[in-house]
Amino acid sequence: MQVLIRTISLAWVMAQKEWIVPIPGTTKIHRLEENLSAIDVKLSADDLTEIEAALSKIVVHGSRIS
Repeated sequence: MQVLIRTISLAWVMAQKEWIVPIPGTTKIHRLEENLSAIDVKLSADDLTEIEAALSKIVVHGSRIS
């Protein structure tokens, strides 16, 4: 099954906590359908570990906007 990176990212956000619900914006129906398809993406524990490992290597620059 081919899954878009943005769909995986939405699935990852939803996998963090059951009460977290991403609210992506779009003006195009096909993008809405792509976003909704994230519900069907089931990330395994290994998938989540691999994503977390990749994210931990990202260096954030600058300060947070408050």
